[in-house]
Amino acid sequence: MRRLALLAIALMAALPLTAQKIEVTTDEECGCDLVYVDGIQTTREGDRYGFRRSDGTVIAPNRYLYVDYFHGQYCRVYIEETVCGMIDRDGNEVVPCIYQGIDYPVGGHFRVVRDGLMGYCNMKGKEVIAPQYRMAGDFNDGLAPVLVDIDSFSSAYAYIDTLGRQVLPPIYEHAYPFNEGYAMAMRYSRWGMIDRNGREVLTFMYETMVPNVNGYFFAGDNEGMAMFDYRMKPLTPPVYTWVGEMRNGRIPVSRNGKYGFLDLQGNEVITCYYDEVSLFGLNRAMVRLGDRYGIIDTTGMTILPIEYSCNTKKGRKYVYYDSLALVEKDGKLGYVDLQGNLVIPLYFDEAFQFTEGLAAAKFNGQWGFIDKKGDIYLPFVFEIATPFHWGRTEVAYNGFIMEVDSRGKCTRNCNGIIAWRDWKE
Repeated sequence: MRRLALLAIALMAALPLTAQKIEVTTDEECGCDLVYVDGIQTTREGDRYGFRRSDGTVIAPNRYLYVDYFHGQYCRVYIEETVCGMIDRDGNEVVPCIYQGIDYPVGGHFRVVRDGLMGYCNMKGKEVIAPQYRMAGDFNDGLAPVLVDIDSFSSAYAYIDTLGRQVLPPIYEHAYPFNEGYAMAMRYSRWGMIDRNGREVLTFMYETMVPNVNGYFFAGDNEGMAMFDYRMKPLTPPVYTWVGEMRNGRIPVSRNGKYGFLDLQGNEVITCYYDEVSLFGLNRAMVRLGDRYGIIDTTGMTILPIEYSCNTKKGRKYVYYDSLALVEKDGKLGYVDLQGNLVIPLYFDEAFQFTEGLAAAKFNGQWGFIDKKGDIYLPFVFEIATPFHWGRTEVAYNGFIMEVDSRGKCTRNCNGIIAWRDWKE
């Protein structure tokens, strides 16, 4: 849907995904599905979008060119290609549509962009710090890092308070937001840690530093990093050359060219033994040895034997979606459950992960859809198929790109086709 186009032009990194309640009801008048995310449906009239509740109450008229979905209480909306703002769940424009970009609130502020410069609005949408910075970070602990021009040739990061007053001077080459009273910053091409008064609590001596919001960080040089807690105490020796994001209480790390996992106390609970690992999800992670793949749990126990392959292009394999993971062996794909049991056999030439209880799969040169039992839900007649998203998928049939809902009914560009469930050529 066009409403997702704005994600490609978001200002900063995307927000962490949170669980949302999705409800699908049927509109008998149009014979189509209505998808409600957290009780709000996106509506469309021509090329404009709006929102309404499940009781039919219009929250926002169809006046926006692009819309996101709601993140908690707020939704980013674009009135034109580069003119955006933020609405609340009652449709009020909390932040007016006058900015080139806007982020969801952090630390009680919306970060906004106008004329290529960044500033901040408060939670009432009032512009409390005018856009004036080429770069600006999130407010945390009442302070935010901003890039300040010192003269026509040089600039540096300073920290400002919520009134826009410069609290710490522009002396840092790079700077991160504060976390639990401390912030990572760079001076003289070396990383260190400062407190809210700018006092150096970890010496500016490290070539590299990796932040994390879970009460720890990594610092070191090109030879290796150590894990520290926020008391500046090293928890490991400086032996890790790469660190990933913590999931399910496990931190992926690499040393000596091999990968494993640490716990939050710095213990290497899964030895650096593998050639590749994924992040954990549902207490499961993909691992690779040579050209063979498998799945382990957070204790390091093997859930799926390391004897599978990963040669076909489509689909993210060995990672769980809808409690099933896509796997491959000898050029065929199937699905395993959380215990590693092959619950949908290795039948398919290509396949995607499950979304919304269905998966697109390719069999004998044609694409179709299966349910979580492995039964055919939509027939294998399509030239192209994509995963379901918000109750819709796009498929190609006889050269036509069609939109199909989760009941198998064609909803756009149907070319005479009404429904695909139990359809036969």
